[in-house]
Amino acid sequence: MLLVVTYSRAARQTLRNACEAHQETVVRRFGRAALFEETEFGAFLALRLRAEYGVDVQVERTAPLNEFEAVPDGVRAAAQSYADREHASTPYAKFASGDDHPDPAVMKDREL
Repeated sequence: MLLVVTYSRAARQTLRNACEAHQETVVRRFGRAALFEETEFGAFLALRLRAEYGVDVQVERTAPLNEFEAVPDGVRAAAQSYADREHASTPYAKFASGDDHPDPAVMKDREL
C-alpha cells in the first residue's frame, strides 16, 4: 500500500478530492492521510499530489503487519492480557512488573 500524508490545508483538500473521485483506489482515509492501493494508478495519485505540493506531501510504501509472523508470542499475549486488565487506569509497566509479561524498556529497544 502507499501511505500519503499531507501537511497543508490545500494538499489535504486535494487529497480529499482525489479520494472521493477515485474510491476504488483508496484503501482507507485518515483525514490528512490516506492509504492507496499499490498500483500504478495509486502511485500516480500520490505522485501527482507530491508534484503539486512538494514537501507538503509525504509518500511512503507500507506493508500490513502480520502479527503472527512479526510479533513474538509473549508480546501478543501481553497485549491481550493488558487489554483485559481489571483496572483500566493501570499503566503497563506496573501491570507487567512481577509477572512474566515483557518489560516495556526491553520492548522499546527490540525491533520486530
